[in-house]
Amino acid sequence: MTAPERTRDGADEPTEVDGSRSRGRSPLGLLGSAVKEVVLVLVMAMVLSFVVKTWFLQAFFIPSGSMEDTLLVGDRVVVSKLTPGPFDLHRGDVVVFEDPGGWLGDVPPVQRTGASKSIHDALVFIGLLPSESEDHLIKRVIGLPGDHVVCCSAQRQLTVNDVPVSEPYLKRGDVPSSMTFDITVPAGKVWVMGDHRSDSEDSRYHDEAGDGRDGSVPIDRITGRAIAVVWPFSRFGWLSDFPDTFSGVPARTPHS
Repeated sequence: MTAPERTRDGADEPTEVDGSRSRGRSPLGLLGSAVKEVVLVLVMAMVLSFVVKTWFLQAFFIPSGSMEDTLLVGDRVVVSKLTPGPFDLHRGDVVVFEDPGGWLGDVPPVQRTGASKSIHDALVFIGLLPSESEDHLIKRVIGLPGDHVVCCSAQRQLTVNDVPVSEPYLKRGDVPSSMTFDITVPAGKVWVMGDHRSDSEDSRYHDEAGDGRDGSVPIDRITGRAIAVVWPFSRFGWLSDFPDTFSGVPARTPHS
């Protein structure tokens, strides 16, 4: 370490230091550093969002009224991709699933062009915008693999494994079903129905053979369980699976 020089009167006089340190960084250098930090933060945020969307959570837009009044047209919901997976499906879960085949028919895609389309698709891809669900549906799980689901009992109730269930999530004024059915859910599938039963083309409408096989949804087509409404803020809230509704229903062993 260099000792300070002495002046004639004996006071210490500091030696000259490197000019780049004494004068500090230039405004242009500081701006460049700030830009790099902002870009790094944005890239990390997008990567994290993509990881979350791919393996944990994804947002979806509700395009129809088949789940009213639980979900309304225009609602945005967050879907947990951990169900099914680490967490099991339960009766009463609201699930998003890929079209099992022909349920949606020909749905015209939302028309976007140019930069608007590119930016929108990129934001949906990384998970910063909700999917418009053009090839997905959202319904409530009523029957698990092996369940015997019948509608309707003498009291006009749905029964699961011979147990009548009261369904508090049904849209006011709707009956459990205007269609009669008596099915056993095949292995690896679930029976799903909309909460707005009079306006939901669910498992009932696609069970052409009447045995539950065509109408039941393969579990491997399920994207995840809808856990909350996140938009609009006035409707923010968790989505219940109504465990009390199905608490008395015994389990059944599925058959292939």
